[in-house]
Amino acid sequence: MQALFLRAALLPLLLLQAVSPAPVAGRTGAAGRPPALTYDELLTLYDRETPPEPLRRKLQSLLTTPFVSNEATERGTRPAAPRSERLGRFLRVVQWNVERGLEYEAIEAAFVSPHRFAELIDGADYRPGSPARAAALEQAAMLQAADIVVLNEVDWGLKRTGYRNVAADLAAALGMNYAFGVEFVEVDPIALGIEKFTGEEAGGDKALAEQIRVDPERYLGLHGTAILSRYPLENVRLVPFKFQGHDWYADERKGRSPLEKGRRKASEVAFRTKTGREVRRGGRMMLLADISDPAFPGGRLTVVATHLEAKTKPANRVRQLREVLDEIAGVRHAVVLAGDMNTSTRDDTPTSLAREFKKRLGSRKFWAEQLVKHTTGFTLPFGFVRGGINHYRKQGDPTVRHVPFVAANPEAKFFTELKEFRFADGGAFDFRGDEDRSSGTAGTLSNSNERGGKGFATTYEVERAIGFVGKFKLDWIFVKPPVSPAGEPGAGSQTYRFAPHFGRTLKELNFSFPDRISDHSPLLVDLPLEEPPRL
Repeated sequence: MQALFLRAALLPLLLLQAVSPAPVAGRTGAAGRPPALTYDELLTLYDRETPPEPLRRKLQSLLTTPFVSNEATERGTRPAAPRSERLGRFLRVVQWNVERGLEYEAIEAAFVSPHRFAELIDGADYRPGSPARAAALEQAAMLQAADIVVLNEVDWGLKRTGYRNVAADLAAALGMNYAFGVEFVEVDPIALGIEKFTGEEAGGDKALAEQIRVDPERYLGLHGTAILSRYPLENVRLVPFKFQGHDWYADERKGRSPLEKGRRKASEVAFRTKTGREVRRGGRMMLLADISDPAFPGGRLTVVATHLEAKTKPANRVRQLREVLDEIAGVRHAVVLAGDMNTSTRDDTPTSLAREFKKRLGSRKFWAEQLVKHTTGFTLPFGFVRGGINHYRKQGDPTVRHVPFVAANPEAKFFTELKEFRFADGGAFDFRGDEDRSSGTAGTLSNSNERGGKGFATTYEVERAIGFVGKFKLDWIFVKPPVSPAGEPGAGSQTYRFAPHFGRTLKELNFSFPDRISDHSPLLVDLPLEEPPRL
């Protein structure tokens, strides 16, 4: 899901935050790093569909070359490697879509300073002594024990986040190494400061409709995914997907159809969601890094951070997943795959009358419904009830079975392929759900991702959810543990060393800040460095 651009662009308080001095120097490009684009080049990337060849090459370098820093290790940083009675020493991994880093101070405090985080907590709903406040502070303490952090939606050099280099600033605060991969270069005219909000985009507020002033010397427009680690990062690579489910330049630049405007307006009224135009260069990708340490089984771990497309249909996310799996198929050691997978079970392709007509003409489900309606007399109530029941069935659990015509779940294919995939050494992603190794309800994938009373603990919700409507499980951590000679991968007889344990969704922490820290809640999972005791 994309964050609210209007909110993102118009937070004047962010301009008062301390900012990294890196953007200006970044234009020249440090050793081994691609040079950032000048402001004039960014204007050209918006104006010209086909940029001049030197600029095209420069853009391509940004979109395929990661920024990497192992300075924390050079300064003497070592892994925390926390210990617990249940697991012994373990590696804690966190994943968080930080919504650009709009609430950077709260994010940093949650990871670094319990005292500062406590001061920022909402005093009305999270009063001192309340269970909610205690839960939020407990979850902040959990974040502080993380040795690997995967971040989605990370800004560098955008006004909406005070021109911060969010990944570098957060890594410095945590004493971590980092890798940052550019997913998009933001060239929307509003972000660039060359266009005003219309009255409609500003909700009728004339003050908000004024032109945004942008500092051309500090604007870099970089947005992407990061891996932070207390271990040195090796063999870091940035791999754009060959298949992109949405063209963030051409499709966004040409604007929205009247039907799409109507759909978004209805969503805004019902759920207070506002999705602005976002003209960008680039596309979805994966960022990979290897970590070597003798404490890991086989001495090595590959971390894969990705962010799959939201504005497309589930089948296209499967295509992107296949590219991830092809990239790591030959790995013979442990793997952590984490990120915002956008598993909404919905087709959020921007729509038009032509597309809706084509979708219905080509839909067996649509014509099956027409047959039932005309033969049984059920019309609107039939479709409404069937749709409502199926939505409730999928709510919070995009892994549920796909039943054609009756209970469709087009996202199910994603999890089937992930579960059936085998690495070169015969290993597989751990789908186990043990009651004594899960934080919530036991079930498929509950060791690595927290389940609730129904489905998984949701990680994303719109500003005003209506009951369970508007809440989704979009973010995931998947783990390939060592291969055990005893039994099928993922079976109960497989080793639990470096296997996922006690996956958590830190919703109380995220919602403890006024207006939330991010529109996504963070996740964590623990990987024991030795075979844990029987639990």
